[in-house]
Amino acid sequence: MSIDDELWDAIVFGERAVVARLVQAAVDNNADVVELLNVTMIPALREVGNQFSAGEVFVPEMLSSAKAMQGAIDIIGPLLTKSGHKPIAKVCIGSVQGDLHDIGKNLVAIMLRGSGFEVDDLGVDCRVDDFEAAVDRGAEVVCLSALLTTTRDAMRPVADHFSNRDDVKVVVGGAVISQEFADEIGADGFGLDASDAIRAVRECLGLAGNPG
Repeated sequence: MSIDDELWDAIVFGERAVVARLVQAAVDNNADVVELLNVTMIPALREVGNQFSAGEVFVPEMLSSAKAMQGAIDIIGPLLTKSGHKPIAKVCIGSVQGDLHDIGKNLVAIMLRGSGFEVDDLGVDCRVDDFEAAVDRGAEVVCLSALLTTTRDAMRPVADHFSNRDDVKVVVGGAVISQEFADEIGADGFGLDASDAIRAVRECLGLAGNPG
């Protein structure tokens, strides 16, 4: 299957209604949705992430593309499950205790889903027990988000909690987080932005960075 240029453009430009129409038409025509996901949809969302990292698009544009992608995932998700398509891995994500901001966290969650991961979104104001429960449900990577300097230290007890678990990786990110802070608290990975967070998660799992 070659790239579906119309669907690619609709995802890149965040045209949610067009994406939904094209994906539904593909489903109605019995197209291979796994190939559609891997050949067109995931690479298109990755392109937006690359543009965001390069400063060519900004949060509103990236959020529109991510929401368009989520609409497509909603349509093909049941078919992927029925076909036996397995996610790359299960990841949980949440804003840490005391932090009620969720725009960045939501964007990363959508990008993760669009990149082939199963995501357990824990919401905001998450405590260590919330992340532990998600790991009990199968999460292999714990993603922590913080927007405020006053809440970023809440990442520390979570990182400490999982520091002796070889089967669980901790990735941190957010406006006030740096590589230095991630190293200081013993996190396994750091994402500079939503696109970079996908790379960090993949690397923690021993996969290559954003493929393609």
